[in-house]
Amino acid sequence: MFAVVVTLTIDPAQWDVFLPLMHANADASLTESGCSYFDTCTDPDRPNEVFLYELYEDAAAFAAHLKTPHFLAFDGAVKNMVIGRDVRTFAGVRQ
Repeated sequence: MFAVVVTLTIDPAQWDVFLPLMHANADASLTESGCSYFDTCTDPDRPNEVFLYELYEDAAAFAAHLKTPHFLAFDGAVKNMVIGRDVRTFAGVRQ
C-alpha cells in the first residue's frame, strides 16, 4: 500500500466554495480501481485547514490518480484557493 497525507491551507474567503469541490474530488477518487481510502478531515479549531489521508495500492496508482480528469479539474479549480500545501507520501503502510 502507498499512503499520501496532505495538509492544505485554504483562503478563508474561499472555504465555502472549496469544501464541496474537495468532497467531490474525494468521492470521485474512491471510484478509481487503485484507491482504497480518501478521507477528508477538518476541525473547527483550524477553520481554514484540510487534512487528507489517501491510500492507494501502490505509487503507480497514485500517479494514475494525478492524471484523472476529475483530479485535473479539481486542481485547476482550486489552485487560487490554496494558500499552503504540505504533501507527504509513505511507501510502507501496515494495516
